[in-house]
Amino acid sequence: MTIERQDTNERSSRIVIHNDTIYLCGQVAADASAGIQEQTQSTLDKVEALLAQAGSDLEHILSATIYLRDMKDFAAMNEIWNAWVPTGFAPARACVEARMARQELLFEISVIAAVKK
Repeated sequence: MTIERQDTNERSSRIVIHNDTIYLCGQVAADASAGIQEQTQSTLDKVEALLAQAGSDLEHILSATIYLRDMKDFAAMNEIWNAWVPTGFAPARACVEARMARQELLFEISVIAAVKK
């Protein structure tokens, strides 16, 4: 059994790879003052970069858990999500309303993916 941790601090690792499965910690937008669509897009861009760093891509996402500060943003978030996910490669997904670590955050996502072989 192998476990590789990347970008680790005292609280968490941004990437954990166990065998051929990649776990990303929760990702949020760099600019929390932006609206839901901008926060969603910038966060998904971060996810895509982390997956590449870990040896994966969008077609290898297995599961995504999305946290929204307010479900009123669900449709606007989904417009960005639907354009981001490659056709035919939609992962298992859950989306819940949640209190965020900072009030200005509207979107957070945690992703599990397979290593691309």
